Amino acid sequence: MVDLKTQIGTLQLKNPVMPASGTFSNDLAQVFDLDLLGAHVLKTITLQPRRGNPVPRVSETQAGMLNSIGIPSKGIDSFLKHDLPRYARYQAPLVVSISADTSEEFAEICQRVSVPDVTAIEVNISCPNLEEDGKAFAMMPDATFKVMEKLRQASSLPLWAKLTPNTGEIATVAQAAEAGGADALVVANTILGMSINVETFKPSLGNIMGGLSGPAIKPIFLRMVYQCHKAVNIPIIGCGGISTAEDAVEYLLAGAAAVQVGTATFIHPAAMPKIIKELSSFCQQRGIDHLAALIGQVRDSNLTAEAVLHGYST
Repeated sequence: MVDLKTQIGTLQLKNPVMPASGTFSNDLAQVFDLDLLGAHVLKTITLQPRRGNPVPRVSETQAGMLNSIGIPSKGIDSFLKHDLPRYARYQAPLVVSISADTSEEFAEICQRVSVPDVTAIEVNISCPNLEEDGKAFAMMPDATFKVMEKLRQASSLPLWAKLTPNTGEIATVAQAAEAGGADALVVANTILGMSINVETFKPSLGNIMGGLSGPAIKPIFLRMVYQCHKAVNIPIIGCGGISTAEDAVEYLLAGAAAVQVGTATFIHPAAMPKIIKELSSFCQQRGIDHLAALIGQVRDSNLTAEAVLHGYST
């Protein structure tokens, strides 16, 4: 039998497959056993209740989807009272995703979700930072370091920094997150895009622009995972366009220790357990006894370190 276990810092997962935040709910228990997953990553929560963005919030594209949900949330109090007990009954490690507009809010919510039933905290630093004129924390290394340093002081739980692809400095930002105290990186959140309805001449989304996800983004995000893996010494969780075991294997070869599945679940609710099963078959057919043997094993000896980090070939 293939050993699918993987290590994310001090946390060992029984397999590398987990949901991307915002694409998972307890309703999936009607489709498959949720304890089949390596971990549960919950919908992002905020300190205070939020309404989210105007409708329409989702628009289909040729190879994925645009979404501008706006992180609607019932707030931390409602989460701790109602949502946390619902997920705490599962055996899979529980990862809580948090978002905030300022570093102080981030620190407060991080401290409040650091409770016994929570295994790790995914810090969505790809959200707007009001202290930097609305630019995402993870757009810039300095802002990334400062917020992660503050969060590290607020909690002893493992911190996963969720990066944004909307930066030209992904490797440098990754290094800043590591220096600030991140235990792992999630690479990455959705990439900014838009579409226009040619019948109405109006943007397809109520908020005009939104995050692109699905198969179209995989080559971009795979490249980012590869670059980050070369730049840091902490584990990476790859996210973006994963719908098959082969997609997951590509991310593992690029350096990811685990993967998150998002859009594929909307299309096929049982996508995650299917990927887990097919990952085992992939390894078994190739005589690979341990999943760890795949991580970072892309054959790239012809590239220099500078070419890798700056995104060009020689």
